[in-house]
Amino acid sequence: MPDPCRHERGHITDSRFFGNRYSTATSREIFCDTCRKQRWLDIEAALALAQGELGVIPAEIAEQIAAVADLDHVDLDQVQAETERSGHSLIGLLRALETACGPTAGQFIHFGATTQDIQDTGQSLEIRDVLDALSPMLDGIIRSLTDTASRHARTIGLGRTHAQPALPMSFGLKVAGWLDELLRHRERLSVLRERTPAAQLFGGAGTMASFDGRGMATLERFAERLGLVVPDLGWHVTRDRVTEFVSTLAMVTGTLARIADEVRTLSRPEFGEVEEAWYSGKVGSSTMPHKRNPERCEQVVVLSRLAAAQAGLALTAMVGDHERDARSLRLEWACVPDVSHYCLAAAEIATGIVTGLIVHPDRLAANVETVTGQVMSERLMFALGEHIGKQKAHEYVYELMQEARSRGLPIRKLAASDPVITARLTDAEQERVFEPASYLGESPELTMRVVERARATVS
Repeated sequence: MPDPCRHERGHITDSRFFGNRYSTATSREIFCDTCRKQRWLDIEAALALAQGELGVIPAEIAEQIAAVADLDHVDLDQVQAETERSGHSLIGLLRALETACGPTAGQFIHFGATTQDIQDTGQSLEIRDVLDALSPMLDGIIRSLTDTASRHARTIGLGRTHAQPALPMSFGLKVAGWLDELLRHRERLSVLRERTPAAQLFGGAGTMASFDGRGMATLERFAERLGLVVPDLGWHVTRDRVTEFVSTLAMVTGTLARIADEVRTLSRPEFGEVEEAWYSGKVGSSTMPHKRNPERCEQVVVLSRLAAAQAGLALTAMVGDHERDARSLRLEWACVPDVSHYCLAAAEIATGIVTGLIVHPDRLAANVETVTGQVMSERLMFALGEHIGKQKAHEYVYELMQEARSRGLPIRKLAASDPVITARLTDAEQERVFEPASYLGESPELTMRVVERARATVS
């Protein structure tokens, strides 16, 4: 009886069932096995053409190599068989390319390079493509949050610390906090783009000895053809660039998760302040028809935890022996694609969350009103402190607040009958103390400060 299993790919990012929640069409294309082999062939072609220009190899030979450095000229099954037979990750492809080039031109492929030169350069191209995909997505999220922050710069909301009511604030200030963090990530990605996708072409031990004195000239032309950074030295065991990339993507995903988790929390019925956009046909539960679960928010948090785990792997890959160590490289083969899948997926999901975010100003205001007595204790302390000193006022209001909480009385009512307070604060002053809308501090100004910077940065 035939095996019903077709042995489809089992990694969650490739899964037909789960894949679109853990990766994107773009990330899967960047890290596609077939695309990677073509990328390596493109690198071999760029190397040959650079060497042909410099006379390292005959120019006509370089053109011939470039002409056949295409998967249309290579038998991938043969490449795989030779890879398994040789136990070497690149030799199968090189031998297939050599065959395609013919006996003369085939002797000039991969001239002076070492395997890691090609594979590190290929990984740099992948990193470049990931950054090129992520940056516009991040800009779109920033634009959406900029609009939301500006719209709610004066919308009263409840600031919470340690999951408890703290002080009134504008909802826009909360969003500005998300925005401010993402703007710093935007700067980090810009710096990464300028220094991380570096070419690698330094030979067996990083000395360029095999290039016969024309190593730097070859590297410069090679990197220019590929659109990569020209490093001063080989980085076969110097992996800080890659670690910075992985760590930065994990940080970006972490910020997206912080935003998503706040939306998830504030969408609880007991808060009801925001919610994900809903559409007819979206199912929250297979048994409870009423459910509108914040599933997208939850998924972003999942992706951030997975991304964070990759950062740890990248950090361990920084420790390599001498001038070459496959233990570092092979860790990156796993964590670079994975963190890229998770980050791009998180950005794609977060885009839908922030662009469709529904804010309920009435619930924001109602939740402040419910705890007005508590969250205005600071203002009461300062008002009383003008008469008896701040520290004494803190102690007095503290005792008053604890009594109110213990007896289940409104602090406002207790204060109105307290001789210490009534002797120093008029009824009008007490009334003003308990007006949360007039105690937003500089929330609107702080919000618009970030909004204006975001608008100037992301047009």
